[in-house]
Amino acid sequence: MGRSRGGFTSKIHARCDNQGRPLGFVLTEGQVSDYKATDALMKPPIPNPKAMLADGGYDSDSFRQALLVHGILPVIPSRKGRSAPQKTDWRRYRDRNHIKRMFNRLQQMRRIATRCDKTALSFMSFLNIAAARLWIRSFVNVT
Repeated sequence: MGRSRGGFTSKIHARCDNQGRPLGFVLTEGQVSDYKATDALMKPPIPNPKAMLADGGYDSDSFRQALLVHGILPVIPSRKGRSAPQKTDWRRYRDRNHIKRMFNRLQQMRRIATRCDKTALSFMSFLNIAAARLWIRSFVNVT
């Protein structure tokens, strides 16, 4: 856990598929910039998506170039202070609500919403259990 103005905090960085099911998590300290977790998010051995939708906190030239090298279209709005704003496909960006809904479903579990675990290992373990619970929903009662 990292120290910030509000006390000890942490950030959950997640990658999900187009149906809002989690594919991987990275836990960082609260004061760390978002794009520092991008390398770890891209490491899981899953097929590369056609496009990567992310919020403005992940806007960096190095991350955009890394995505393009892997054949992934970056759909990331530019930060306000950027000298040369990048174009954003706002029609595709609307689909980012899948990850917002995934976080909402994860935070329905009180232990994740309050982040009361003391260690990163126990918090990540519970995140993975909650992710498995979301994945199981997609396999149960499917005809």
